[in-house]
Amino acid sequence: MDESLKSSSVLRLGLIGLDTSHVKLFSELLMNPDHPHYVPGARIVAAFSGGSPDVQVSANRVEGYKQELRTAYGIEMLDSPEAVAEQVDGLLLTAVDGRTHPELFRRIAPFGKPTFVDKPFAVSQSDSQGMAEVASRYGLSWMSSSVRRYAASLVEALASLEGGEVVGAEAYGPLDLLPELPDWYWYGIHIVETAYAALGTGCKKVTATADQRQEVVTGVWGDGRTVQLRGNRGPNNNHGLLLHRQRGTVWLDTAVEQKSKYATLLERLLVFFQSGVPDIAPEETLELIRFIEAVNESRLTGKTVYL
Repeated sequence: MDESLKSSSVLRLGLIGLDTSHVKLFSELLMNPDHPHYVPGARIVAAFSGGSPDVQVSANRVEGYKQELRTAYGIEMLDSPEAVAEQVDGLLLTAVDGRTHPELFRRIAPFGKPTFVDKPFAVSQSDSQGMAEVASRYGLSWMSSSVRRYAASLVEALASLEGGEVVGAEAYGPLDLLPELPDWYWYGIHIVETAYAALGTGCKKVTATADQRQEVVTGVWGDGRTVQLRGNRGPNNNHGLLLHRQRGTVWLDTAVEQKSKYATLLERLLVFFQSGVPDIAPEETLELIRFIEAVNESRLTGKTVYL
């Protein structure tokens, strides 16, 4: 093990849910100093495996990741989320099944450890509001995000003021659906996150159309700005975004990895775990979850849904 990982100044983190490739990626980036995108300053010391037996992509992954993390990185496997929360400075709620997030969140919130909830934060507006209320009750700092928001091209473009204010965006990506989870909360959330990274909060209404080839969503913000989201249902797995500014438009390929989006996310998370200040405001995440709920309703009815 890298000697720096033994330092008392290094943050001790815990994983809740070992049914996503993100747990392997996070562990490697934080604990393998030979990785080209190594992120120093934290190590993962404990994990609760969790898993959803009724979701194949969850149930089929847990044991493999559990063994790999224990063998490769010496991560201690514990029997409950509470046991993990007791031992760490910050928590990564990585369970892939968003339906499980409210209960897991309620179990770890009393420990008051800053918590990152991997996408989706929740799979309904009522669940997300309930989780936010739990966090408020315990004074818990939290943030949630899709890693796609931290694609290098998007981060760099949004840091620039060239072209003036952002007036709209057109985002696209693959739209895989999972029978057990509500529609756009599975892969569609990646597309939604990039649009919210560009425009922020303020959406007032959503209209969606869907067929076997693609789904198209139009969102209108209260100040007149708009987004169009395209979810591709075929073999097109490209991700990207057209960012419209006052004096120009740029195309961003959010699939290109000049720098690992996972590394950028982890860098922001380490600041969050130390400061308690989330990189993404909770209000934005709550609106985003409601936005997706509106998309899921509109795609079935074809009617405009107001947020």
